[in-house]
Amino acid sequence: MNSSAPDSTASSGASGSQQAARPGLTPRGRVAAAAGSLATWASRVSGRGSGGMIGGLVSLKLDPNLMAQLAAGRRSALVTGTNGKSTTTRMLAAAMRTIGPVASNANGDNMDAGIVSALTADREAPLAAIEVDELHTPQVAENTRPEVIVMLNLTRDQLDRVGEINSIERRLRAGVEANPQATIVANCDDVMVTSAAFDHPNVVWVAAGNAWTGDSVSCPRTGSAVVRSTESGVSGATEMHWHATATMPGGARFERPTPAWWVDDTHIHGADGFSAPMELALPGRANRGNAAQAVAGAVAMGADPQRAVEAVGKVSDVAGRYSTVTLGEQEA
Repeated sequence: MNSSAPDSTASSGASGSQQAARPGLTPRGRVAAAAGSLATWASRVSGRGSGGMIGGLVSLKLDPNLMAQLAAGRRSALVTGTNGKSTTTRMLAAAMRTIGPVASNANGDNMDAGIVSALTADREAPLAAIEVDELHTPQVAENTRPEVIVMLNLTRDQLDRVGEINSIERRLRAGVEANPQATIVANCDDVMVTSAAFDHPNVVWVAAGNAWTGDSVSCPRTGSAVVRSTESGVSGATEMHWHATATMPGGARFERPTPAWWVDDTHIHGADGFSAPMELALPGRANRGNAAQAVAGAVAMGADPQRAVEAVGKVSDVAGRYSTVTLGEQEA
C-alpha cells in the first residue's frame, strides 16, 4: 500500500502517447462499429432515445471483441462506485481535456454496450474517461487496460441486480489486482473502497468523504468490527478516522490511509504541497469530494493540477442534473 503522485515527466509522456499511431479495427470490427453507429442514428431520428445502448448492443453482437479494439492505443481512466459516477466522470473528462481530446460516455451509459457506443462515437480521441458500473469494472478494465481507476464508494444499491456489498468489494479487489499498470485513485474515507485498493502498489488516496457508514461496520478482510474516532487530519482539521479491531493475516493493520488529496470548504489540497481555491458550479459537499477525486485522477493522467481544478469548477450540468430551467418567468 502506498500513496503516490506522477512526477513532472507525466505530461511529456502523455504527449508522446497521444501522438503515437493507434491500431486500426479489424474488418469485422469496422463492420460492427458501422452497424452500431447506424443503429444509434436510427434510434435518435425516430425519437426512441439517444441510441447509446442500442448502438453498442448491435456492435457487440457482431464483434464481442470490439471494446478492446476501440480502446487500443488510447489512454483510459475508469470511474466506478455506487454514487457519483456520472458527476465524477464529467469532471474527470473536463480536467483531462486540458491534456487533449477525450472520449466519454457522458450520458451515463455505463455498461459494455454504452461504453462501446461512446468509444465508437469518438474514434480519434487519444484519451478516454469512462464511467463503469461496479459489476462491469473488472471486464471493462481487462478490455481497456486503464492508466487510472477512480473508485468512489460502495454501498448497498439494487440488491436484486448487484448483490451483497461484500461480494462486490471482492470482485473489485480482484479487478484492481489484475491491473498492476493502473494508478488507483481511491476514497480512503470509504472502508469498502479502501479494502479493494489496499494491496495495490500504486494508490493515490483521496479524502472524499463518506456520509453513509452502515455498510462498513465490519472489516471486509477479517470480519472484525470497524471503529471510528475523531482525530486531527493532514490539514490540522478534525477528521473521522477508522480502523479494524483485528489485524489482517501477516499482522498488517487495516486502517484509514493518509490521504494525498483532500478538500475543505474553500480549497483543494494535494501532493507536493499543492493547494488552490476550488469553487464549483455544482452544489453540495459530496460534489467537492467527487471533484477532488476527478482532479487527482486527471493529475495521475498527466494534467496540471491548477488547470484541472479550474476545469472541474466549470462543470455545471451532468446529463441534465443540476441544470436550471426557465418556466415562464420562473427559474427551476
